Amino acid sequence: MMGAANPVELLERLMLADQFGVKLEIVQGNPTWEFFPGPIHQGTVGDIHRSVRPRSDCEQNYFFALSDAYVQFKDGSVKRPDLMVFCEKPELTRQALTVIPEAVVEVLSPGTEKKDLDVGPPFYLSQGVKDVVVVNPETHVVYHIRKDGARRLEGPVTIQLECGCELDA
Repeated sequence: MMGAANPVELLERLMLADQFGVKLEIVQGNPTWEFFPGPIHQGTVGDIHRSVRPRSDCEQNYFFALSDAYVQFKDGSVKRPDLMVFCEKPELTRQALTVIPEAVVEVLSPGTEKKDLDVGPPFYLSQGVKDVVVVNPETHVVYHIRKDGARRLEGPVTIQLECGCELDA
């Protein structure tokens, strides 16, 4: 287990991992890492990012989506979701974000299944994220997970997010 680091030490660790082409996350004191994703993964994230839009019935016609940025949660955990959706633009700094996203999208790569399907969704939901979408670009299976349950869908599919947005996965 890694001890709690102050924000400067944490940023130094994260930046060092980046220099080696490694994505580092710390969830409830347990570090996990993976190499930067390949073209299938990145292309899928890009396609989903471009598809995020307000639903026609949404009163708030604004959203902000951000790919591959660190967010630090109240318990000190740090994750780097493939895509986050916010109702308002968070303050953008060189530090990890501290604003909880409304929705998170994770795209599976070989070797990330446990982290993205078993660890990520329950953690995100426990921290206040309302929607978690996990996409397997090779099988086209899409999981949409909320506090009230999970749905296994066949993509491509449009996902209605609680925040008033929708996306195609």
